[in-house]
Amino acid sequence: MKKIVGSLAALSTLLVAKSAYALSVTGFGETLDLGSADLQATVIAIIQWILGLLGLIAVIMILIGGFKWMTAGGNEEKIESAKKLLTAAIIGLVIILLAWAIVIFAIGVLSNAT
Repeated sequence: MKKIVGSLAALSTLLVAKSAYALSVTGFGETLDLGSADLQATVIAIIQWILGLLGLIAVIMILIGGFKWMTAGGNEEKIESAKKLLTAAIIGLVIILLAWAIVIFAIGVLSNAT
C-alpha cells in the first residue's frame, strides 16, 4: 500500500504544472530593427536586388567586350574573343531582363490571387 501511495504521489507531481516567471514581450521585432515587412515583400526585394546586380554585371561585361574590341588593333583573334564576349553578355542581359519580366508578372498574379 505504501508503494502505491508513493507512486501516486510521485505521479501527481508530474501532472502539476510549474509556474513560469516570464515576461510577455510585444514589439520584439521592432526593438531589434527586424522590420515589419511580410515574407512575400522580403523575397521580392531579394529577387529584384539579385536581378539588378546580375544586370549590372552584364552591362559591365558588355563594356569590357567593347573595350577589348576597340583595343584589338586589327588582331582577328582578339576581335573574335571580343565578339564572343559581347554576344554572351548580350544574351545574358536578355535572359536577365526576361527573368525580371517573369518575376514582375508572377508577383502581379500572386498578389492579386485570393
